Amino acid sequence: MKQQDGRWRMSVAPMMDWTDRHCRYFHRLLSRHALLYTEMVTTGALVHGNVPRHLDFSAEEHPVALQLGGSDADELAFSARLGAQWGYDEINLNCGCPSERVQRGSFGACLMSEPKLVADCVKAMVDVVDVPVTVKHRIGIDKDESYEFVRDFVGTVSEAGCKVFLVHARNAWLKGLSPKENREVPPLRYETVRRLKQDFPDLLFAVNGGITTLQQVTEQLAVVDGVMVGREAYHNPWWLSQWDAQFYGEPEAGLTRESVEQQMTEYMVREQKERGTPWSSIARHMLGLRNGLPGARRWRQVWSDHKLKELHPRDVMALAHRTVDTRAAAL
Repeated sequence: MKQQDGRWRMSVAPMMDWTDRHCRYFHRLLSRHALLYTEMVTTGALVHGNVPRHLDFSAEEHPVALQLGGSDADELAFSARLGAQWGYDEINLNCGCPSERVQRGSFGACLMSEPKLVADCVKAMVDVVDVPVTVKHRIGIDKDESYEFVRDFVGTVSEAGCKVFLVHARNAWLKGLSPKENREVPPLRYETVRRLKQDFPDLLFAVNGGITTLQQVTEQLAVVDGVMVGREAYHNPWWLSQWDAQFYGEPEAGLTRESVEQQMTEYMVREQKERGTPWSSIARHMLGLRNGLPGARRWRQVWSDHKLKELHPRDVMALAHRTVDTRAAAL
């Protein structure tokens, strides 16, 4: 893997219940280059469940990465092979989720205490796919903030063939905090990720956690290879429309919020016709599109009003715009 490979320069983090295929389609309309991640898919869901339901995606989503959750090398190899066959551009192993449910399955953040097992899992996947196998992890477990812990984890796992590490720059507290608290309470320590880059210059590191502004991204890209944005990308998605120009040197695409909403509405029409997908399950992902604009609250209320679910998506869009126009005229 070439050091100059910039595919990890900007990415949207895997987020349970959020980054489904509809969300990723929406984000791709906003940025042509940002790397998009699936929600975590467990190996059990692929070994025993409905594979198309978990792996289907639109061709427009590329580049798109499949995040797997599991700790059995054989099951991860099976799942990684499936992901590659379905066309994903990357297979990512979750070593960062701290939820109790994930811990009961013996994967997620608790895997950081077993770097040799993670290395075995990575090697099993690397051996059966031609796409990159990457790891997303924290910088420590519980209140142990020793640098040596995460350094040794990265060193061991990299020897198995992982060359890209997506690092949430907080510890994972496995006891006493909810997943939400685990995204907020353990302190951010970006310097740890910078130190990893210094100690492993031939590996690629993307930093994740608490990054919400252009200035923060610019500062991080000066010292690491990439930035992964989570909830800010979801709640304020229009920011993504600036990424291609700001971080990839692309000319301005001339996007407008209205043009993106129009494309999403046509996507809802297709999904409803071809799959029977309710438009509301798609529209929920774009509710932050007009954040900060006059009438944004009423616009969100229309698109999230389940009493309108029998209306055609184009009619809902028209109603939303009438509401915004009326609001703007009153100001």
